[in-house]
Amino acid sequence: MKQSDILIRPYVSEKAMNQLSGTPTQNFKDGNKIQFIVHRDADKDQIKAVFEERFEVKVEKVWTRIQKDGKHAIIKLADGYSAEDVGMRVGVF
Repeated sequence: MKQSDILIRPYVSEKAMNQLSGTPTQNFKDGNKIQFIVHRDADKDQIKAVFEERFEVKVEKVWTRIQKDGKHAIIKLADGYSAEDVGMRVGVF
């Protein structure tokens, strides 16, 4: 599998948008996350490596889940990096 095949597209929903920065009802630890639809065969380490390389950020943790519309990766960025900035670069806003 090529690295360009791992990240398919950003996933945009109301909940995903709230996770970008956190809402006033959430703690900050619940924010700074961005969601992507990824290749079904990609594992967390591959997703982390490709995301860090493509967007020049550090990833703290990756969670994955499989749903009807594909495999979702929730990517939490390390302190000092902004999920909102990444969202702006990929056209989420």
